[in-house]
Amino acid sequence: MNTINSTDVTRRDLLKILVGAGISLAAAAVLADPLQPAIRQLMSGLEPEVSDGNPCCPHWAMVIDLSKCIGCEYCVYACQATNDVTDDMRWNIHLVDETPTGEVFHLTRPCLHCQNAPCVNVCPVGATFRRSDGLIFMDYDKCIGCRYCQAACPYGARSFNWEARDDTPNPYAMDWGRAEVDRRPRGVVEKCTFCVHRIDEYVPQGLRPGIDREATPACVNACPVDARHFGDLNDPESNVSQIIASTPTLRLRDDLGTEASVYYIPPEGLAL
Repeated sequence: MNTINSTDVTRRDLLKILVGAGISLAAAAVLADPLQPAIRQLMSGLEPEVSDGNPCCPHWAMVIDLSKCIGCEYCVYACQATNDVTDDMRWNIHLVDETPTGEVFHLTRPCLHCQNAPCVNVCPVGATFRRSDGLIFMDYDKCIGCRYCQAACPYGARSFNWEARDDTPNPYAMDWGRAEVDRRPRGVVEKCTFCVHRIDEYVPQGLRPGIDREATPACVNACPVDARHFGDLNDPESNVSQIIASTPTLRLRDDLGTEASVYYIPPEGLAL
């Protein structure tokens, strides 16, 4: 099965993800990414679909503080339960590595909801598209299972659903919350949604993602050390805007021009 999860991502894979973000890890400069030529060709001549900054049109984004993350995987478990995800198709993966000074750090990676998303550019049927609020959305009814989006994603953030699922309960549901969305059918690609179902239900009721728990992604709510933050980049007063304005951050593979909506605060010992 062609999936990426916390058990089969190697140090080399992590280096390939981090190179281009400005992190000076040993041997990163000599690693080759086989997806780079194809992605660059797909993206050549394309203008990033960035928001115009209109305050009435939010741009949902996440900040993950690697200096605080303790690797507990609570964010992973909450995602598994809330979105009814199987262990071999994790939408939020956990990687472990160390800085050049030998300090261990933990990196979790959801879908990065890129504003110039290669997955959107290659989908032949419009099953993957960018919403006006910056979220990269999947229409499972349209998906034909070609997996072009999975091949184009430079972050390994998509998984293909090879098998139909039975009625077996999700093992994380008892401790981490009930499933809030339907299980995806066999033959489609799936990924993290930033718990868009919560945003779509509660924002019209006046709740604020990143502040009100009901409207906030499950992974953010579950973090016991306040390492995850969520909010509107188009609101200068939001928590994510304030953090990015006052704290050095990086985005993974920023050299590809994907304009990711997930920002990382690096752990001490990693150079920006």
